[in-house]
Amino acid sequence: MSQLYINANARPFVKWAGGKSQILDEIRAKYPHELGRRIKKYAEPFVGGGAVLFDVLNHYSVEEAYISDINRELVHAYATIRDNPADLIEALREIEIGYHTADDENRKELYYANRDKFNSLKFMLDTSVELVALFIFLNRTCFNGLYRVNSKGGYNVPQGSYRMPSICDENNIRAVSSKLQEVTIVHGDYRRAADFIDNETFAYFDPPYRPLSTTANFTSYAQNGFDDNSQAELAAFINELTVRGAYILVSNSDPTNTDEADNFFDILYASYRITRIQASRAINSIGNGRGKVRELLIANG
Repeated sequence: MSQLYINANARPFVKWAGGKSQILDEIRAKYPHELGRRIKKYAEPFVGGGAVLFDVLNHYSVEEAYISDINRELVHAYATIRDNPADLIEALREIEIGYHTADDENRKELYYANRDKFNSLKFMLDTSVELVALFIFLNRTCFNGLYRVNSKGGYNVPQGSYRMPSICDENNIRAVSSKLQEVTIVHGDYRRAADFIDNETFAYFDPPYRPLSTTANFTSYAQNGFDDNSQAELAAFINELTVRGAYILVSNSDPTNTDEADNFFDILYASYRITRIQASRAINSIGNGRGKVRELLIANG
């Protein structure tokens, strides 16, 4: 790997619902003071787009890092970028040239043909570079960068309206590959991180947010939801890690945005430090209305 990419800052290679780039300053302010010294390890069991992951890897010399997610295709994308960036770049460049040079009608045909091909490979549990290239292509060209599946697990997001979307960002892919070289990448439930997280670990948890209303339109990237019981189970797991001496930071929605009496997380994390921050998010069921809403940062230290 060229020294150019080893020293370059990496950033998320996909757009992801609930991404943390816009509130990274507030999250960074909650990092443990001993990160990179006494705290030598980093874990992110709901990695998503990885904005916090890359911020940590760009600025701190951690000895070990661990990421996981239940989205199989996302995890394969991370692993492929780490292990085989050259072939992925070649595949993405070919897709990008074809898409950029097509007219609107042919672009539409290309998008849906590639979506069908992605789903076909996905259902075969394919692990090829082609699957990852299609995953990134769809992310960069679909409506709002969403990852949503239907009841059968098929990716079903329609085409977005972008004139010249960036599909092959070679410099960032190589920078990401460099940063991921010493990172353990796991497909699975957050509980699998238990074997990694100890008293030298900073662990950031960004689970699916609790909906702010019963009619909220939240995008699912897995077939199974994450309800209040799941939130409580996660809190119990975090309590276990706190007893071990790990430094924990959790993000979630603030229920008091829509119901001042809803103190679900204040009760669930009563022994933790809860900070309310402002974030710009979609705030209606259509998804194109945006505004400031409060989110929670929950820390045990």
